[in-house]
Amino acid sequence: MEDEDLDQLLDEVEQRFCRPETAPGQPGSLKPEQPMSIVDDIDALLEEFLEEDSDDSPQRKTQPFPKGTPGEKKPSSQSGGRKCCPVFLGGSSVTSGVGTATSKRSCDQLRCTSCDFRVLTFDDCEWDSSCDYLFLRNNMPDRQKLRAKLKKRRGLRAFACQCSWFSTSEPTDLRDQPQLRWVCGKHQD
Repeated sequence: MEDEDLDQLLDEVEQRFCRPETAPGQPGSLKPEQPMSIVDDIDALLEEFLEEDSDDSPQRKTQPFPKGTPGEKKPSSQSGGRKCCPVFLGGSSVTSGVGTATSKRSCDQLRCTSCDFRVLTFDDCEWDSSCDYLFLRNNMPDRQKLRAKLKKRRGLRAFACQCSWFSTSEPTDLRDQPQLRWVCGKHQD
């Protein structure tokens, strides 16, 4: 039963923070004039969840999470870094860093969940049409060998792990590229 509650909470967090912008007033909408702290909002959701849980089961005597004093928050650098939400890929003219719905930066900390390799990037390049899985499998992560299948192309950025490759010039939401099994591996502040 607790697993279902946790899944429901994670779905709610994802819906509010990891979905594209919605109409103003709808859950998940981002208002640029009111900057929000995702950490604060997640903490608030967890507190709400715990309050609902304690209302449903009065026999529960211990709280799973100790409550700190208000305003006592861990800085993101202590919690291991920040993750992009959503994750964007972009060309060489797109700034690299932590991507958000309002700041479409190209993630430079990508990791593949399929081959478990760090995703390498090549600015002002694109992958040649002859690039294939076997080439990447045999040459990753040797940048010099990988350059054999790269073409110079101003404004583009080529991305690759050991099993997948992609080139783009515009900010591209990773959710629109389901063949890529890449995730943000956290950015250090």
